[in-house]
Amino acid sequence: MAFYNSFKSDLALLTQENFSDAALALFQYQAQNNIIYKKFLHHLGCEPNKVQSLEQIPFLPIEFFKGQEVVSRAFTPQAIFKSSGTTQQNRSRHFVADVSFYKQHAQLLFEDAYGPLAGCVVLALLPSYLEQGDSSLVMMIDHFIKATGQTEEGFYLHNHNDLREALKSAKAAGKKVYLFGVTYALLDLAEEISPEEGEGIVLFETGGMKGRRREMIREELHAILSKAFGVAAIHSEYGMTELLSQAYSQGFGIFQPSRTLRILIRDVNDPLAVSAVSSSGGINVIDLANIDSCAFIETKDLGKLYSDGSFEVLGRFDNSDVRGCNLMVG
Repeated sequence: MAFYNSFKSDLALLTQENFSDAALALFQYQAQNNIIYKKFLHHLGCEPNKVQSLEQIPFLPIEFFKGQEVVSRAFTPQAIFKSSGTTQQNRSRHFVADVSFYKQHAQLLFEDAYGPLAGCVVLALLPSYLEQGDSSLVMMIDHFIKATGQTEEGFYLHNHNDLREALKSAKAAGKKVYLFGVTYALLDLAEEISPEEGEGIVLFETGGMKGRRREMIREELHAILSKAFGVAAIHSEYGMTELLSQAYSQGFGIFQPSRTLRILIRDVNDPLAVSAVSSSGGINVIDLANIDSCAFIETKDLGKLYSDGSFEVLGRFDNSDVRGCNLMVG
């Protein structure tokens, strides 16, 4: 437990400069202690002690989170995050050992990107997430709402008039307003709100039509939302059920890596050919906050990595099911 405890406590001090060393150390720990990941590495013929770089690390396909308990130690979960899905069988499960760690870590990464939450107002229009339950996004936003100290109600289902009143009240008080919304619900609200009501807020589009509206490319979607809400840019979060870390985009679909999250790109025809240099292909995620599950995940997302470490999500692999992850529409 010595490595586990020290690694976890040091995450708040992590920088991009020591990210690789931390990731390689965590790989060695999980290669020995995560039963599912250990079997996966053995099946590939990977010898962990020969892995010397991030590009040599095998990434666990995200599908393993559906049928297996992907954990790196024995614990009684304080929460089990589940992706969206039509049945229990096709929902990914992420067993969370320490809920308070998740909340504080999510706040740390958000405040890295946007500054302190205290004194701000966080509003959320996330009907499908609230209705289905077990959402990591809902738990994160609920924590953000509490961290602001706001008196305004935070969550809204379909009560758009109440949400518009909360926006008006917060803006009149001179408070910075963050509005998080699932895509189809924001489009519904966009048909009712005026640009004057939304002007000055930070609007987060968290992805997901959930079959309620036609799919559209990001540029079209953001043009509609920007005009309707009177904002220059649409922000977003890259996160998912299987991760405890997030990355944020402050516009134009470009995400900045956070202190504990980095992506690599894999060849679409050879999943073991992984690159950390500028390229396009399948997105592999390293999430160092996933110390209790698996920090090295092969997603079903397609993306483009830029030389400064920022990245863009271009879409999803064909025949991959729609998960409860928050990402830009490709």
